[in-house]
Amino acid sequence: MTADAVTALPAKQRPIRVLILCTGNSARSILAEGLFNTLGAGRIVAHSAGSRPSGAVNPVALETLARHGIRLPDARSKSWDEFAAPGAPAFDFIFTVCANAAGEACPLWPGQPATAHWGIPDPAHVEPLAARRAAFGDAYLRLERRIRAFLALPLETMTGAEAKAAAQRIHVEMEQ
Repeated sequence: MTADAVTALPAKQRPIRVLILCTGNSARSILAEGLFNTLGAGRIVAHSAGSRPSGAVNPVALETLARHGIRLPDARSKSWDEFAAPGAPAFDFIFTVCANAAGEACPLWPGQPATAHWGIPDPAHVEPLAARRAAFGDAYLRLERRIRAFLALPLETMTGAEAKAAAQRIHVEMEQ
């Protein structure tokens, strides 16, 4: 099945599947996973993963999500290999949120998903703690604006190429 065929399925048949990638899968991708699942309200099923997972979710990421009423109790830092293995779910869209993950050779993903890069500055290592919290808040807001704009699209009827172009436009417009 091509990406075009996957993304053309009516929403009532199944949710749209999204994978968000970062290197460590501890901060930005975790924020995006929580946002997609919450704002998508069942229309979207999102997961996150990393090329070199850190092994732990940054506690400020969970704190930031909680401050906005988003709970992600099962959040964990996981490898993207988990989602490229036989039997893994096919994704409709894959977003990279860090330049490192965007530049790495990715696995072959089941379902030939549309891909886009939404580079967001890494808040994880900002010091001191108050500045890190502010950086996480900024990352959250940047991702929230992009995700809301993406979810406003008629994703169920768009081709993979149309959705990819729209996601790239959203990122460019949000950076201006």
